[in-house]
Amino acid sequence: MTNKLDILRIAIAQLNPTVGDVAGNLAKAREARADAARQGADLVLYTELFLAGYPPEDLVLKPAFLRACERAAEDFARDTADGGPGVIIGTPLKRKSGTHNSIVVADGGKIIAERYKLDLPNYGEFDEKRVFQAGPEIQGPVNFRGVRIGIPICEDIWGEVGICETLAESGAEILLVPNGSPYYRAKIDVRHQVVIKQVIECGLPIIYANQLGGQDELIFDGASFAIGADKTLAFQMSQFEDAVDVTTWKRGDDGWVCSQGPMSKIPEREEADYRACMLGLRDYVNKNGFKNVVLGLSGGIDSAICAALAVDALGEERLRAVMMPYRYTSKDSLKDAEDCARALGCRYDIVPIFEPVEGFLHTLTQLFEGTKEGITEENLQSRARGTILMAISNKFGSMVVTTGNKSEMSVGYATLYGDMNGGFNPIKDLYKMQVYALSRWRNSHVPPGALGPSGEVIPKNIIDKAPSAELRENQTDQDSLPPYPVLDDILECLVENEMGVDDIVARGHDRATVTRIEHLLYIAEYKRRQAAPGVKITRKNFGRDRRYPITNRFRDRG
Repeated sequence: MTNKLDILRIAIAQLNPTVGDVAGNLAKAREARADAARQGADLVLYTELFLAGYPPEDLVLKPAFLRACERAAEDFARDTADGGPGVIIGTPLKRKSGTHNSIVVADGGKIIAERYKLDLPNYGEFDEKRVFQAGPEIQGPVNFRGVRIGIPICEDIWGEVGICETLAESGAEILLVPNGSPYYRAKIDVRHQVVIKQVIECGLPIIYANQLGGQDELIFDGASFAIGADKTLAFQMSQFEDAVDVTTWKRGDDGWVCSQGPMSKIPEREEADYRACMLGLRDYVNKNGFKNVVLGLSGGIDSAICAALAVDALGEERLRAVMMPYRYTSKDSLKDAEDCARALGCRYDIVPIFEPVEGFLHTLTQLFEGTKEGITEENLQSRARGTILMAISNKFGSMVVTTGNKSEMSVGYATLYGDMNGGFNPIKDLYKMQVYALSRWRNSHVPPGALGPSGEVIPKNIIDKAPSAELRENQTDQDSLPPYPVLDDILECLVENEMGVDDIVARGHDRATVTRIEHLLYIAEYKRRQAAPGVKITRKNFGRDRRYPITNRFRDRG
């Protein structure tokens, strides 16, 4: 019979905690441990700062919050006196050396070890040096039932500090890494490469457990995995789905090898982006206690995909779509909006805005006398619609879903206190052409976990017609902007890649167009600062990742 210590069954708890809900997160942890016990696990690995929720940001500065998290860790440790699986779980801990991003290891009814994160990320969406102190030194492996386990925490394996190699030199046999790694497009490939690099350097298998769920603008996509000492994928858990999966590891002459574990298929690009937007909207609405949502359904592509996302995330009964026509609203838009709502099965109301807009114009007649009609009058239409949506929100408690894409938000093609009104924007980090690609994808696929119908949920005419704000006669977006394929490429160069004007022109773009788009990008910063939060999809979203000054006279003139 095989010695028990030569087989280790490790459960990875890929779960969706809520920041600040310490009691709720502890309950989730207990439920997962019970599930793991039924599956025969010896040890359960949770994700980074699980008891607090990640990232807790300035909550960590509140002593009462720290005490609540530590009490939860102590309570959970006592649970392990039942002879079931031990646990590795993340929590903030305040010690003499500072407040640390930590994990506790518990077994036999008590905490047997603590470990502190050493490499605190302070870039992009991360701001951990603001609230945490780095662990004072690299601590050695933890002896768990005769197995020496190294436990670096998230960024500890991403940097160049050599923590994994040091743990191997200290006698670690296997590395278990709790993570809070947010989604961006193709992030899984990046994670795999990071872990493979560390495996090459330390020679040990590495288990990478990643958080799931939406937290404000960040999406944690799960997709936990392991890379064996032979640098191959040992197991791969699902993306965008809760799971408690038990993996079996056997000790051999060459160390620990995974003999059993899931091998889930990872979604392709459009599916992954769509599911990230869907998860982000669902968690934002549910975790903040909204019963339902409302949006303006204009007959355009952006509001249509947001409606589809809302129905997929929340169900048709939780979305109210409102068409708010004015004199410039085309018959096609009226039909397209109704067809979209009917395909999705959601409530659809028509609220004309002629009277409020004309009322504003009448009130302002004397003040505006002698001026030409233009953008001001167009914006009154948008602001009337925004006011109506906010009134519905106030009256019925529905959160307003705002629907502007990244292309428009980049160049300020949006109206403050109008179409920018809302609590959350699921497509905030999608460029216009990506919106089209995801719309086509959704018409052919129903993502796992979606509550919406199959088939064409975004009418073909919405996808095919020229986009327009319909704020004046025969208006199209291209009256004010270059074609979206051109605009999106210039914007990706400026925003994602921080390229100079000369380099963008070298790609074949017109110099005057590039300099104009750069100027629009800078002067729209004040609008973006007032925009609703939204799902992060790209490497550099507006807000957490890109922090440009509002007052800014720099322009790249070579």
